[in-house]
Amino acid sequence: MIRTRSVGGDTALIDRFCEMLTAEAGAAANTVSAYRSDLLLASVDRGGDLAVADADALAAVAHGWRALARSTVARKSAALRRFFAFLADEGLRADDPGKALPRPGTGRSLPKILSHADVERLFAALAVRLARVPRDPRDLRLAALVELLYGSGLRASELVSLPRNAIAPDRPFLILKGKGGRERMVPIGDPARAAVARWRDHVATDRAWLFPSGQKHLSRVRLHQLVKALAAEAGIPPDRVSPHVLRHAFATHLLEGGADLRALQSMLGHADIATTEIYTHVDAARLVELVNTRHPLADPERRRRALT
Repeated sequence: MIRTRSVGGDTALIDRFCEMLTAEAGAAANTVSAYRSDLLLASVDRGGDLAVADADALAAVAHGWRALARSTVARKSAALRRFFAFLADEGLRADDPGKALPRPGTGRSLPKILSHADVERLFAALAVRLARVPRDPRDLRLAALVELLYGSGLRASELVSLPRNAIAPDRPFLILKGKGGRERMVPIGDPARAAVARWRDHVATDRAWLFPSGQKHLSRVRLHQLVKALAAEAGIPPDRVSPHVLRHAFATHLLEGGADLRALQSMLGHADIATTEIYTHVDAARLVELVNTRHPLADPERRRRALT
């Protein structure tokens, strides 16, 4: 049980845990906030003595989650497990009852997918815009946004907050700080760099952002609106297309083309390879073909020798 107890009980320990998540684990602010909320609610359920709860007490807390969505239960359970592991690591407990908490999994759904034909229709609609005379700078902005979403797999928040000079004409990559403060190298293809260069000519040199809007940068909400409007013009139902769906298309189409899963993980900025593995469902047919054509026993003569 507890070896020592911080003054202030659960709240003080939860604060210390959240500080660790931020400073050492590099957890995103939204994750820390959600974990803190889950822990404080569990503390209320336990009358303020969550830190001294045993496995039976935690089972009672988890029983109260039975009506919640599986994804919510998974998050709450993960928060408590990490909290009790932290207490054990810090020497504040001699045991770790968090291991008894449920692990329901999130039941993560497969990402929405755009086919190559869908993407071609998006770019065809974009080409119609760019062919208008006189050319509208807003179309140049949209072209740069879409090229970066599909060509580099940027998250919406990463894209809209790019500094004005983040992408150099002579450098085919940029170093980006993403979720949890993790840095990664993002490839920038020739079409995307060309689109950015055309748009940047219309951005004043004293502006901080590549995609400015008022005193700040373009909002994620506005980015969603622009992408959905382009989808409608391309004859694709807008509810099938979003900035994140274009990021998914970047990943799935790279994987279909033979990209290595670890390389894809690095480009997407996923901390866990399991997150990247969700894209492997699109490649099932190619993998089956690979086994049927490349496996040693796919050679009839070799197979005959193996069986004799």
